[in-house]
Amino acid sequence: MSQMLQMFQQAGASHFSTMIGQVAPYFASIAPQMIELRPGYAEVHFAKRREVLNHIGTVHAIALCNAAELAAGSMTDASIPGDCRWIPRGMTVEYLAKADGDIRTVADGSEVDWGKTGDIKVPVMAYVGDKAVFRAEITMYVSRT
Repeated sequence: MSQMLQMFQQAGASHFSTMIGQVAPYFASIAPQMIELRPGYAEVHFAKRREVLNHIGTVHAIALCNAAELAAGSMTDASIPGDCRWIPRGMTVEYLAKADGDIRTVADGSEVDWGKTGDIKVPVMAYVGDKAVFRAEITMYVSRT
């Protein structure tokens, strides 16, 4: 079990979410709440509030990217073998609709082969309610330690 997954299980969702912002300050800018974390799945929520808005009053693209990277990175850490490490190598994003409410970001790696090394494509979706507003594919480089 990864150290990140152990921390999530031991600290609980709320405390873990606070710790993430202390370890990686750029994640604190969206005030994320890690709702669920397990091998092959992560779900992160953040509220629509002034600090994450763009000039037209919708959630800013970079806030969506931050949530996607947090979900994908946490899930990758919880999913790869214990003798591996990872680093994001790239991100492709698509904005599907105006993000005009609170955001639910889901990294679903149930179809990913977590036993391999090299570039792994991690799919992420973000929603306002049931409406898909953002899609990302994050390339994680996984290698043996």
